[in-house]
Amino acid sequence: MPQDTATGQHESSAQLAAIMNLSKYHREHEKYYASLPREQAVVLQRHARSLLALADRWTTTTPLPRTVSSPFEGAPDLNAAVAVQLDGILFMEGSGEPAEIARLKRDLRVMADDAAANGEGLASAMEASWAAAESLLDVRDLAEVFGERHRIIANDWQAALLSGLVAKLLRRAVEILERVAFDPVELRKDLAGAHVAAKLLYSTAEIVNHAADLLSDAAALDGDNERRWRVFRGQVRELLATHDVAAGAGADAVTPSP
Repeated sequence: MPQDTATGQHESSAQLAAIMNLSKYHREHEKYYASLPREQAVVLQRHARSLLALADRWTTTTPLPRTVSSPFEGAPDLNAAVAVQLDGILFMEGSGEPAEIARLKRDLRVMADDAAANGEGLASAMEASWAAAESLLDVRDLAEVFGERHRIIANDWQAALLSGLVAKLLRRAVEILERVAFDPVELRKDLAGAHVAAKLLYSTAEIVNHAADLLSDAAALDGDNERRWRVFRGQVRELLATHDVAAGAGADAVTPSP
């Protein structure tokens, strides 16, 4: 076998081996991201349901300032059973903003930061993957699966953009919640007037629910890649096996007989 042909086959086999390695581990990594966003979406939907329950309660309730014997007594006019059950949000007469509201806002901030970081990292990786995929165009034996590989990249890129949008939505949700005075005294003043707090919670719940929907969409994009990875890897595996056979035959042809 001519030296340049042997070298070319070796380089091609090395490239295919690298492609198999990347596709193996990135395929497994995407299985995680096909489930994680759905789990996060469930948490967001729970928070949204709590906010909706409070908003419904505050829209219809009559404020009831009370003389209480303990600051830990629950506020009947402010509490919604669903919000207590789902997120533990309990308004007590002398406690100011419930600790669970602060926790809910913290959860939204953390999820927003995670979504932003995931989106930025994935978008950067797909930018590099798109450029690297150009080298595949010269491997004619993979022509049939060019579409699969580029669809995988496009799906991941779209998921990255959705993650960035989720981050923006959740941060805006927190900004809205920061405009609600959750102290029982202030809330009762609002309930006796314009019911602005309830309106703000309705809007927040809508935004949070939309973020949950987008996370589910992102998970679906990663799930769509599973079959595409399988088809692409199968084609690369067959081509790599062909190269290995050819390399073995070439080695036999140039090895002197003992």
